Amino acid sequence: MSEKWNLGEKNFQPKLGIEKAVLVAVILPNQPEELVHEHLDELEFLAETAGAKTVKRFTQRLDHPDRRTFVRKGKMEEIRDYVEDKEINLVIFDDDLTGKQTSFLEEEIKCKIVDRSSLILDIFASNAQTAQAKAQVELAQMQYLLPRLRGLWTHLERQRGGIGMRGPGEKEIETDRRIVRDRISLLKKKLAKIDLQASTQRKSRQGMIRAALVGYTNVGKSTLMNRLGKSEVLVENKLFATLDTTVRKVVVGNMPFLLSDTVGFIRKLPHHLVESFKSTLDEVRESDLLIHVVDISHPQYRDHIRVVEQTLKELGAGSIPCLYVFNKMDRYRSEVFDDFLTAEEREQLESELKKQWQEKTQNKATFMAVTEDEGIEEFRESLAQHIGELYIERYPHKKNFWF
Repeated sequence: MSEKWNLGEKNFQPKLGIEKAVLVAVILPNQPEELVHEHLDELEFLAETAGAKTVKRFTQRLDHPDRRTFVRKGKMEEIRDYVEDKEINLVIFDDDLTGKQTSFLEEEIKCKIVDRSSLILDIFASNAQTAQAKAQVELAQMQYLLPRLRGLWTHLERQRGGIGMRGPGEKEIETDRRIVRDRISLLKKKLAKIDLQASTQRKSRQGMIRAALVGYTNVGKSTLMNRLGKSEVLVENKLFATLDTTVRKVVVGNMPFLLSDTVGFIRKLPHHLVESFKSTLDEVRESDLLIHVVDISHPQYRDHIRVVEQTLKELGAGSIPCLYVFNKMDRYRSEVFDDFLTAEEREQLESELKKQWQEKTQNKATFMAVTEDEGIEEFRESLAQHIGELYIERYPHKKNFWF
């Protein structure tokens, strides 16, 4: 069993090595059980990305989470017994916990307690490379920590001595709050300065058409970026492998444009993290064209599309023209098509799928398997057409130059 972990410590973020973890989720009224298990699949991938191995899942149907223990007492005791018996290092909850819930659960279960937001923040902290990304993640961490300080210091209230101990405890809390607030203020000023520099860089590129790759995390945006831009953006089968926006000059036909690769989106993304990364996502808001990459082999890819489109609206980028790239067609065929289907039946089913999405996207969809170079040339032709239309709209007097 690992040493006791306390989110109230100065370096509060969980350092997840190779640890054994269990996942916990509640099934609320009118919430499909299949959706909860899909969320847990995603949570398990997050845990794996952070370095933990999931060995068991716990779910419980509730009208609402318990204000003290999140799950009911019986389920908490079941988790505690399993953790003790199997020597589990980590219990991860699929929803956010309050400071008091975290403290109480750690005391009862005798194990590290992490919620979805703190897990995502830990992954972001591990992947942040530039000064901007590190500052953005730390700001989100501080904003996440601030409202939880009171619950995390409840160990002081349990000490005997009443009046004699209460004063120092309260001063300790207020000291930490002041330190966190000061740090938040400093980070905001630092990010404002970085954002001003980035804004100046973007203004210097205003003469060129700008496109941005967007999509759910781990759908293949960076791989497509490497194919189109001949760049070397990090590609890993992990969530949030890309945090820092990468911008490359790409040429299709004889038309140059700037292509940016941005951080992927995910369900239940911590609000503070979205706020912190808004300056990075200015590349999305100020783009002339969005390229929405979708992992069509994922069982919940339609829900992923919905999450991305909703996030784009929240960022103020919902009205920007968008091309859809349905990636991983090779995996889609292997996972969806039955072995007993004939070649003609497979071709018909695939044709119907493509027709359906062409109609929904107004013929702005391309289907490909980027790692196999399938559909790349078709996408280049579609991209060239739309980039050309944007150049004609911006520079109508140069039409003969582009075509």
